[in-house]
Amino acid sequence: MKTKYSCKKHYLVLGSILSACLLLLSYKSDIEKPGNASKYSVAQTKVLPNSPLSGKSLIFLGSSVTLGAASEKESFVDFIRKRDNCTCIKDAVSGTTLMDNGNESYIKRLQKLPIQLKVDAFICQLSTNDTHFNGLTKLGLISNTKDTSDYDTNTTLGAIQYIISYVKKTWNCPLFFYTNSYFKDKNYEVLIKELYKIQKKDNIYIIDLYNDKKFNNISSDRLKLYMANDLIHPYKAGYKLWWTPFIEEHLYKILK
Repeated sequence: MKTKYSCKKHYLVLGSILSACLLLLSYKSDIEKPGNASKYSVAQTKVLPNSPLSGKSLIFLGSSVTLGAASEKESFVDFIRKRDNCTCIKDAVSGTTLMDNGNESYIKRLQKLPIQLKVDAFICQLSTNDTHFNGLTKLGLISNTKDTSDYDTNTTLGAIQYIISYVKKTWNCPLFFYTNSYFKDKNYEVLIKELYKIQKKDNIYIIDLYNDKKFNNISSDRLKLYMANDLIHPYKAGYKLWWTPFIEEHLYKILK
């Protein structure tokens, strides 16, 4: 006999799947947008000479923004792979969350990555899905310890701390969390503030696109070229000309 909890969990999973399907349908119309013109594609991107990332191996874990859902699956990860002549593993599934609420959550996919991989850096998306689907009801708490048994991975903060602990134990490499660029969302702002608290405890790096005023100071016309209407998902132009150089700059500082 199913309990109320198990039924509720199934509804959450089904809701996530439905939202992901709706996102994919909406992004089909984005293919012909000016920001997805061929000149902004990975194929039309030149390799950077003497990149500090050349020859390195990077893992990227995330959801639709890491995937490139509005840009024919070409995200900043693919531009970094091309521009910086490095190996990039892109583990990204649209509509998924940091919190462990199904077979395709960040944690479940993280645990399936081969532990023998050579990893020079791990870059994780601070998903907008966690707060989009649940507000702050599943935010969770920051543990005072580094014991993974203390982390409630059914919450976002518990999942973040688990991911940090798992990556450090498995690959012992620099770990970055990156945020979205600015879009008005008070709940996501709270999540970013909590991430900074975790940074003090667990010594991670944050690539904060959301709060960087200089980075976000672009014209409305430029924003239309760079971003889908939801202001969350970039087009190819947004990844290539806006996000990628900013993210590269932060990676270079640590990995050079």
